[in-house]
Amino acid sequence: MSEEKLEIQGTVLESSKGIFRVKLENDHVVIGYLSGKMKMYKIRVLPGDSVTMEISPYDLSKGRITRRERTSP
Repeated sequence: MSEEKLEIQGTVLESSKGIFRVKLENDHVVIGYLSGKMKMYKIRVLPGDSVTMEISPYDLSKGRITRRERTSP
């Protein structure tokens, strides 16, 4: 039984030891952590980066960062 995840865009405000504060499109601030693939491939996420998060509909205060969006130079 798979549950539906909400995918939403956000911007990283600050980071500390693998825990991130992310401001979502709707101006809510949630706690985020990196997904396993991002840890495995050592993808770095810094404050100011745009990210995509998966949030469970049961707990809207925490989410998993699944993608860091590319920034054009």
